[in-house]
Amino acid sequence: MKILSIAVPCFNSAAYMRKCIDSLLVGKEDVEILIVNDGSNKDNTAQIADEYEKKYPTVCKAIHKENGGHGDAVMFGLRAATGEFFKVVDSDDYLDEKSFLEVLNKLKEFIRNKENIDMLLCNFVYDKVGAKKKKVMTYKRNLPVNKKFEWEDIKPFHTGQYILMHSVIYRRQLLIENGLDLPKHTFYVDNIFVYQPLKAVRDIYYMDVNLYRYYIGREDQSVNEQIMIGRIDQQIRVTKIMLNSFDPYNVANKKLRKYLISYLEIMMVISSILAIRSKSEENMQKKKELWDYLKDCHPRLYRRIRYGVLGQTMNLPGKVGRGIAVAGYKLANKLYGFN
Repeated sequence: MKILSIAVPCFNSAAYMRKCIDSLLVGKEDVEILIVNDGSNKDNTAQIADEYEKKYPTVCKAIHKENGGHGDAVMFGLRAATGEFFKVVDSDDYLDEKSFLEVLNKLKEFIRNKENIDMLLCNFVYDKVGAKKKKVMTYKRNLPVNKKFEWEDIKPFHTGQYILMHSVIYRRQLLIENGLDLPKHTFYVDNIFVYQPLKAVRDIYYMDVNLYRYYIGREDQSVNEQIMIGRIDQQIRVTKIMLNSFDPYNVANKKLRKYLISYLEIMMVISSILAIRSKSEENMQKKKELWDYLKDCHPRLYRRIRYGVLGQTMNLPGKVGRGIAVAGYKLANKLYGFN
C-alpha cells in the first residue's frame, strides 16, 4: 500500500517540473507521484511525464488529459490516487528532502499504529525570486507540536496567517467522502481544496518542519499581482464557491467556526484589494456586487465580516479610504511576501 499520493499538476512545465519530481522521488516506494499533464501544448511536458513513468514505473504515473485547469488536474490526480494520504505539489514548487522523509516516517507510524489522522500540517517557505531571506510560514505558536490534537486545542491565528495547500496533507478518503470537487478552468481553487474539507477534520497533527518550498516571483505566475487583477472574475468565483460550500455558523466547534469565518474574510479582502489596486471602475463595481452577494446570501456572515476591521478597511469611501486599504495591503505583503 502506498503511504502518500502526490498529485503534480503540469501545464507547459518542462522548464521546472524535473526539480519538483526529483524532490519527491526520495520517498521511494512509499509514495506514488501522479504527474498530471493538463493538455500541455508548448513544450515537452508530456514526454517528461512519460519518461519518469518509464524510469520509475512503481512510483510515477503519467496522466494525460485535455486542458481543464489546475483544479481539474488535481481532481484527476485524486481520482487516480491509491495512497492513504494525499498531497498536491505544484510543478514549479518542490519539497525539502530531509523534511519529506520525516513526514513520511510519521505517516507510516500512524498507519502502523492504526491511528486516525485527518490532516497533517507542516510549515512552508515563500521561496521568492531575488529575496535573500526566505519567509517561513510556521504554525508553532498556534498548534501543538508533534502530538495529535483537535480544533479545541488550537490557539488563534493572526490576520494573514492561515492554512494553505502548501502546508496541508489530507487523509485521502476524507476528501472523497466529503465530495471535494474543484471547478474547471479556474485559478485559485487551492483555497477551495483547503477550505471545503475542514468541516470534517477532527484529528490533526502538526510537524514543525519546513516541508514545502513555494516558488514565487515569476512574471507569468498566477499569483503575480497584475495577473491576479486580470483574473479577478476567477478570484470572485472561487470566493462565492467557498461562501456557498456550507454555513460556518452550523459548525459546532467554536474555534473551527471562528477560523472558517476568518478564512472567508481573507477571501473577501483579496477580491476587494485586487479591485482597488486595479483602479478600474468596472472592477470596483464587481467588488460592490460581491459584498452585496454576501449580504443577500449570508446576512449574518455579512455583518460579521463587513463590520470587522478588515471589512471596514476594504470599504472606506473615496480616494483616501482606498489609499488606507492599499497601505495595509502593502504592509502585509512586505511582512509575508505572498506575491
